[in-house]
Amino acid sequence: MKKKILFVVTSHDKKGSTGEDTGYYLGEVSHPWEVLHKAGYEIDFVSPKGGTPPVDGFDLKDPVNKEFWENKEYKNKIDHSMNPSQINPKEYSTIFYAGGHGAMWDFADNKELADIASRIYENGGIVAGVCHGPAGLVNIKLNNGKYLVDGKKINAFTNEEESEVKLTNVVPFLLEDKLKERGAKFEKSGLWQNHVVTDQRVITGQNPQSAKSVGEAILKELKK
Repeated sequence: MKKKILFVVTSHDKKGSTGEDTGYYLGEVSHPWEVLHKAGYEIDFVSPKGGTPPVDGFDLKDPVNKEFWENKEYKNKIDHSMNPSQINPKEYSTIFYAGGHGAMWDFADNKELADIASRIYENGGIVAGVCHGPAGLVNIKLNNGKYLVDGKKINAFTNEEESEVKLTNVVPFLLEDKLKERGAKFEKSGLWQNHVVTDQRVITGQNPQSAKSVGEAILKELKK
């Protein structure tokens, strides 16, 4: 029996005080899901508040988004996401933090999720994230007291990309800066370029364009 994979999605639905809607970014769930689901892995969903998480980037012209959204089993799973207290870390080989701007407000300070991730990692599992998802990585600490990202090659949504979408002064912190503060060796490519890095079972992707590649990198690591 293959161990399951846990996808984390945001419960937060507003971009700061702008009034603009946000949530988890659909393509950052569907593209890794497609790769891992086809490879035979079962995927569960958790969000900080549980229940039905808000969705952003809702584009059903993307055939992979459409496939995910119309899959009754998985649509039901994500619409009834678990809350962190329901998760047993031992059941999972991997925890993957999907992005969407909402993640910037409710991932970093969620101690329960950080504890789940650190237990999966210390158990020999994988911690992954894409775009704003690595906000979930900034406060994960290991048994040795160090931050998970300390000394590892990491990437995520860059300062330049945040500036390009004009949200530099809206998000509660800049993800690139915060990861560097935690000791990450931050890598990046140009705007909207697919960029994924794997370092010691931590897999991160820069932006929505990197979502499928993160799924492929997780699969490659799982096969080791």
